[in-house]
Amino acid sequence: MASKRFASNVDVAASLRRFGEQFRGLNPNDPSVWPAAPRYALCVAVTALVLVALWFVWLTNANDELEAERATEVTLKADYQKKVAQAANLDLLKKQREQVQQYVTLLEKQLPSKAEMDALLSDINQAGLGRSLQFELFRPGQVAVKDYYAELPIALRVTGRYDDMGAFVADVANLSRIVTLNDLSITPQKDGALTMDATARTYRYLDDEEQAGQRRAAAAGAKKK
Repeated sequence: MASKRFASNVDVAASLRRFGEQFRGLNPNDPSVWPAAPRYALCVAVTALVLVALWFVWLTNANDELEAERATEVTLKADYQKKVAQAANLDLLKKQREQVQQYVTLLEKQLPSKAEMDALLSDINQAGLGRSLQFELFRPGQVAVKDYYAELPIALRVTGRYDDMGAFVADVANLSRIVTLNDLSITPQKDGALTMDATARTYRYLDDEEQAGQRRAAAAGAKKK
């Protein structure tokens, strides 16, 4: 009985010794000549390393996706809160929109139409004559057409007293239509009077035909680009 147990222990020890000897003197440059046990162990180790690397890569990608989704969540929450606030203030926003539209309409009324330009020029002339100013120059220039309005410059030269010129400028500012005085220059004369050179600019809205022409020009410019 004891001899059998001894023989078994010897066989196991010999097997372990032979197994261990397979890992001795291995050539790291040529694993193909290794014994079976080291080759299998190397395959298992390489497979484990590849699996671990893939696992970390997957975790990294999953973490990036998670962070992206969190950022999207923050953006969506902010957008939701903004829209909720807008919905809560919808009535107020509608009132403000109506007020802005009324203000724009009021400004539009201060711009003469094409047919009213002659009357406006006459008003400017009468404002000067009413203040006893002598017009030496009153010459409308070339109309400059903008996107939604047209600008008409008027070269002015008037002679008179300083107080009368100040009253004339105030009268022009109080006209029902928008008129601005630009490039003012006042020079004294020998007789004590003053001469004022200025450019008056007034504005009008484009009529339907002019607006259609502007749209056609804009479309043609966009096609060239």
